[in-house]
Amino acid sequence: MRAVIVAIGVAFLISLFCTPIAIKVFARLKAGQPIRSNLGLASNEGKKGTPTMGGVVFILATVIAYVAGHLALTTLPDAQIAQVEPTITALVLLGLMVFSGAVGFIDDFLKVRKRHSGGLNKRGKLAGQILVGAVFGAVAVYFPSSMTDAGGNATNTETVGSTTLSFIRDIPALEIGKIGAVIVIIMVVMAATNGVNLTDGLDGLATGASVMVLAAYALIAFWQYRHWCADPNYPAGEYCYTVRDPLEIALIAGAAAGACVGFLWWNTSPARIFMGDTGALGLGGLIAGMAMSTRTVLLLPILGGLFVIITMSVVIQIISFRTTGKRVFRMSPLQHHFELAGWSEVNIVVRFWIIAGIGVAIALGLFYSEFLAAVS
Repeated sequence: MRAVIVAIGVAFLISLFCTPIAIKVFARLKAGQPIRSNLGLASNEGKKGTPTMGGVVFILATVIAYVAGHLALTTLPDAQIAQVEPTITALVLLGLMVFSGAVGFIDDFLKVRKRHSGGLNKRGKLAGQILVGAVFGAVAVYFPSSMTDAGGNATNTETVGSTTLSFIRDIPALEIGKIGAVIVIIMVVMAATNGVNLTDGLDGLATGASVMVLAAYALIAFWQYRHWCADPNYPAGEYCYTVRDPLEIALIAGAAAGACVGFLWWNTSPARIFMGDTGALGLGGLIAGMAMSTRTVLLLPILGGLFVIITMSVVIQIISFRTTGKRVFRMSPLQHHFELAGWSEVNIVVRFWIIAGIGVAIALGLFYSEFLAAVS
């Protein structure tokens, strides 16, 4: 727990105090967010030129905090330091965050350079998401753990990702094989990155919702660590979780949540900096990795319920317009529909945060109720 707390604190402080520096740097580089002024959105007023690419700050803060958390791990008793060395789990999770963020950075850079809201084209962005998901999906599925006990016997041979679909844990009846698992991971990465990206349209909306989801994954992963089948000190026969490196997962999820809270200080309305596609795709990639590594892939749509709702509003709008020529919403994504309906930006953000919180609460309730039902 100490390592997780250290990582959260370090990430929060780095993000809180380095974001103002990023604001000044990006402002001098004239890396302002291009804003379309012909949409009739009240939230767009006065936002032209606000620095973007702020996701760089909390992505770096998360990576640095991960290192700090590992330094804290060296002070734990010997029986608890099986994860002191960096693992493939960290490589996959941080890799998904950094490289998904890199795809978003290219998009942001092109927007700034062209002084236009259209950056990387849809095919380019899609190709980047598929490539990142495929590379780290393959690493997650094809490289098992090699943890051993004092006698040299294998204590955990799990991979980061599973070859079965999962809800609260793996579902043995839904075996999909390694290639199928990589395909599922690609789909989850694409869904999560686009979901967070579509949610990022109002000051603090995507950041606050991501904090809740990441905090939930920190709790889930730490609970799995405390009831981990690979823990030599865990009572044999007790109900446990078959995952790989849950403490690593909790540490990274906590660090990312802390970094986002620090960033939210400057990103809340009126935002002084935007996360841009850099941050949105980076967070989406990490959230996808969390679902995969904690074996809760099918729980993600509930946990990230707000992202699903907003994404579905876009899908419904497109299908309706293409098939009937009529729009269901005044504008999609959904947050802009309510803007045109007269809601203030702050009201939309707070109410959508409540929706995000409800989804997180339901998902956590399902997760812990499954454990309680099993042990009883």
